[in-house]
Amino acid sequence: MTTSPLPAAEPPHHLGDPRELADAYLDYYRATLLRKLDGLDETELRTSRLPSGWTPLELVRHLTWVELRWFRWGFQGAAMEAERAWGDRGPGGRWHVPEGETAETVRAAFTAQCEHSREIASGVPSGQRARTGGRFATEADAPTLGWILFHVLQEYARHVGQLDVVRELADGATGE
Repeated sequence: MTTSPLPAAEPPHHLGDPRELADAYLDYYRATLLRKLDGLDETELRTSRLPSGWTPLELVRHLTWVELRWFRWGFQGAAMEAERAWGDRGPGGRWHVPEGETAETVRAAFTAQCEHSREIASGVPSGQRARTGGRFATEADAPTLGWILFHVLQEYARHVGQLDVVRELADGATGE
């Protein structure tokens, strides 16, 4: 796997605007996720080190679908069958990587979906509510873009922290 083109360092400490912070930290965690995969071979990417059974590659695929669910289906209101929107789930509801998908194809899909999410959110005020008709049936159900950004950010922070543990168990690597 190759190193991400996204920022390697935490966002600058002079940022104060909540929207700039949310965008910058979301990209930081996206990049950190990819960097944590660097150096793991295909076997390690497909091996679980935790009792719950998920693998690093399954985690990347899960976060690809998180991006799709919240930005395309959610905020943009894209028409999509609910079953398709939860495409990261396999038998028994567990995350899975379909047979034949390589680490590179999973990574490429993640990177492309992140870019699409950035395009959807670009220039949109944080207070803008999600469109109805996709994930959200009514205006009352539709969160703001700011809420979605922070929700997705906390999802990344949690999962990248879990990946910290997995990586340390795999080969002793620690750090951002």
